[in-house]
Amino acid sequence: MSHSYEWPRPALTVDCVVFGAADERLEVLLVQRGEAPFKDSWALPGGFVHQDEALDVAARRELVEETGVDLSYMEQLYTFGTPGRDPRGRVVTVAWLALVRPGVHRLEPRTDARDAAWHPVADLPPLAFDHERILETARERLRGKLRYKPIGFELLPEVFTLTELQRLYEVVLERPLDKRNFRRKVLATKLLIDTGQRRTGVAHRAPSLYRFDRQRHAELERDGYLFEV
Repeated sequence: MSHSYEWPRPALTVDCVVFGAADERLEVLLVQRGEAPFKDSWALPGGFVHQDEALDVAARRELVEETGVDLSYMEQLYTFGTPGRDPRGRVVTVAWLALVRPGVHRLEPRTDARDAAWHPVADLPPLAFDHERILETARERLRGKLRYKPIGFELLPEVFTLTELQRLYEVVLERPLDKRNFRRKVLATKLLIDTGQRRTGVAHRAPSLYRFDRQRHAELERDGYLFEV
């Protein structure tokens, strides 16, 4: 027996907010649209969900198709459905959030994306649709989670200095942090492994390099451990 809906159904899309970090700044991955509406404008990677497709699958597919970046995990951010947000009609979008390490992914724009590039969050071009609102919501989520989840390590190289870690927190939180207090709290978590190596090629005393202990954090988290800096 077939059924039909009495009410019109909005179209459904996904949009991906992918943050990275480079040169002591927070960056976001954007695509340049190759088709109307907003042709040639920059936007978050995303597109329409297929009829038989799960939302997370659609988000990963669109990200690969438009940027070449293939991520195994993205966190659902928020649903945006204000009428008029898309000039093509009634469109609801589910936004997703991801963090990547610098220099790991090669960008390969395809399908309807003319270009794909990293842009400093502090100096963005005008964005299509309501993507500025989506991006700001993602920044708020990132700032909030940074204080109680060790997600900042996803934006750093595999090995890093304490200064690099602190600078990342300052960039994301948009405020300076006390050096002594920050280091005391970070080291007290017992989640940093001293590699025994030092950063070379610096003018001052070579700082120690650390690595995030993912295995220990996973074990502690199962026991209810709460990361806090």
